[in-house]
Formats: sequence, C-alpha cells, structure tokens
Amino acid sequence: MKNHLLTVAMTLSLGSFAVGALAQNVAIVNGKAVPKSRVEALAQQLERSGRPITPEIEGQIKDEVIAREIFMQEAQKKGLDATEDYKSQLELARQTILIRELFADYQKSHPITDADIKAEYDRFIASNSGTEYRARHILVDKEDVAKTIIAGIKKGQKFEDIAKKQSKDPGSGAKGGDLDWASPGNFVKEFSEAMTSLKKGQMTENPVKSQFGFHIIRLDDVRQAQVPKFEDVKPQIAQQLQQGRMNGYQQDLRSKAKVE
Repeated sequence: MKNHLLTVAMTLSLGSFAVGALAQNVAIVNGKAVPKSRVEALAQQLERSGRPITPEIEGQIKDEVIAREIFMQEAQKKGLDATEDYKSQLELARQTILIRELFADYQKSHPITDADIKAEYDRFIASNSGTEYRARHILVDKEDVAKTIIAGIKKGQKFEDIAKKQSKDPGSGAKGGDLDWASPGNFVKEFSEAMTSLKKGQMTENPVKSQFGFHIIRLDDVRQAQVPKFEDVKPQIAQQLQQGRMNGYQQDLRSKAKVE
C-alpha cells in the first residue's frame, strides 16, 4: 500500500512538472524544451516590420519556432555548429544585431519632433520660394566654339539639336540642353546672373564663362515657384532629418575613437 501511494505521488509530481514545463515552453522536441520566449521574440520582430500578429500568425510563428529547433538539432548532430564558417557568420550576425540595437537606442533617445520637421520645411520654403526659371544651355570648352554656335543659331540652326551634338553637359545635352524648372540658387553665380537677365525666349548674345566652361543660355519660361504642402512631404523630411542626425552620430563616434 505504502509503495502504491509513493508511486501515485511520484506520478502526480511528474505530471505537475510536465504541465509546468509546457506552460513555460511552446513544445518539447526530442526531449529538449523550446521556450515560449522564442515565439515572443519572433512575434516582436514581425511587429517591428509592421505586420499585425493575428491568431493565425501566432500559429505560424509557433510552427516556425518548432521547425527551427528540429533543424538546429540536426545541424548540431552533424557538428556544423563547430565549423569555422559557422563561427565567422555567428560573429558577423552578433556585430550586426548589436550595432542595430545601438542605433535604435540612439533614435529612441533623440526623436525627431514635429517642431523639427516644421522648421526644416520652413527653411526649404524660404530657399525655394520666389521665381523659377526653365532654361536650356549648351556647354563647350572654348569661347570661340561658343561664339560660332551662337552665330549658327542666329542663322536658323536649332538650339536643341546643337545641344545634343556638342554640349559637354551629358545630363542636359541629351535632352536638348533642358535644365528643367529651377531657382537661380541652383546654378553658379555667372550662369544665374546671365539667365535671370534674359527675357522669356531670349538667348545670351555672348558666351557666359563659368568654372565649367562656356555656356550659351536660352530662357524658355518663368513662373512662381511650386512648393509642396507640408503634410505631403512631412514623412520624407522626417526620414531625411533622422538620417542626417544618425550620420552625425556615427561620425562623432568615429572622430572620438582611438584607432591605431
């Protein structure tokens, strides 16, 4: 009777242990416990990427965690976790995760505020408001070549065709010299002053010299600057500010480090 009671007690105790183990673990695979913390970690990773964790997703995560344990056990049986290649990749992964956590911590402690975004937007508007110009230009190396081109255009040669054939500016040259809409501040001083002195449809009478060479400029149109609404560009501004702040942080760490 005494032995029977002891057996029953041990059975109940083992049963309680099994229930407790299952409560803490998502499964037992080949006798090895798979903790629920792995499921939680994977769920958090998905949440960070923007995916909602539904009951269906939870089931898929559980299956994935169990499958990973099965595959890891097989890899360990084959001794793959002892290879130099595995150790090298593990070290690289460790570095990547640690650095990612460092940058995430910095972003958390240095958030971009709405006031930061609005201030940057106001600076953008201040520097891009006013008048915009749509001009074309032909860039050449020598002044006498530029003068010959001006004479040819006056005689009826097409500005756009000459730009495609002779302009040293590959970006605009391929488009017949078109520089699209831009404010004067986007150009070097000599170019800007010559362009803004022209009337719509007018071309420079003489070559305009700059650090890039000699320009023949034609002003095609003028308009008031078109600026985007704050709400339309708010996400892009926030991203640019965060990237700029992060670049500054990284540069600061590099400058303070003693590298021998």
